[in-house]
Amino acid sequence: MARKLRLEFPGAVYHVLNRGNYRRDLFLSAGEAQAFVRTLEETVGRHGWVLHAYVVMRNHYHLAVETPEPNLVAGMHWLQSTFATRFNRLRQERGHLFQGRYHALVVEDAAALGRVVDYIHLNPVRAGIVSIEQLAAFRWCSLGRLIKATGCKGLTAERWLEQHGLRPSKAGWNAYLGHLAQLAGDAEQQRTLGFAEMSKGWAIGTHGWRRALAKEHAAKALSQGLPAAELQALREAKWEELVAAGLQAAGRSESDLRTAKNLAAWKVALAGKLRQDGIPVHWLTKRLSLGNPGSARVYLSRMARVGKN
Repeated sequence: MARKLRLEFPGAVYHVLNRGNYRRDLFLSAGEAQAFVRTLEETVGRHGWVLHAYVVMRNHYHLAVETPEPNLVAGMHWLQSTFATRFNRLRQERGHLFQGRYHALVVEDAAALGRVVDYIHLNPVRAGIVSIEQLAAFRWCSLGRLIKATGCKGLTAERWLEQHGLRPSKAGWNAYLGHLAQLAGDAEQQRTLGFAEMSKGWAIGTHGWRRALAKEHAAKALSQGLPAAELQALREAKWEELVAAGLQAAGRSESDLRTAKNLAAWKVALAGKLRQDGIPVHWLTKRLSLGNPGSARVYLSRMARVGKN
């Protein structure tokens, strides 16, 4: 079976994560964690990546990587396969290490990257592994290496530090640690920044940007299968275009959708036309504010029968 595609383009930034197969612990010893970090450093060097942040937990990892060349798939294949070989040799084991393919969310811009990096750096604190006071000393996180300037080639903080108005200096790092301490103790701010969604879906950014990105890459949906979240985003981008065209043809607006009755005749008629393009009823019900999906399906069925007579 052909491997699924990823959205790849020059300069793309991703939040990448994966877990141990069956959620098994992969990094039980310093040797295993160090082997992964070393393999990650080699990957960054071999593929010309920019590494903004990373953390290695007991059974999973998080990366914030930028790909000047569109080579995420090649780099991740090398990283995971090379580490698997080294891991199995170390433990004298065989078999798959990771829980399927890695998850890669495209990141919109420097502001979104800053939120992702905060999320990654706070992972050990939020998991209860270390206190916020101990975070900078956690060995398997990029934060301490960035502060001490002992990172590898390609590991950099300039872009996301600028989002906090900071520079990679002693004063700048002290200020950033203070920012993380404040954020660690503020669950409401974490929700506002979207921490709960950082590992879900296919992209991290504004709604408008996600729609534009999906539209730009929509042609890929006609090729090999994309991961489910990405494929759904591309489909919805096309459906949004059809909705916009349908509203324009009907002389209606987005505000009309919100203010008209759920099953207003013109809305049902619009939904009926869009159904002919294969758009699911459940999506149309929500998008066009039709109310209950069951009722909408009944009205659309009646319309279809009338059209045949």
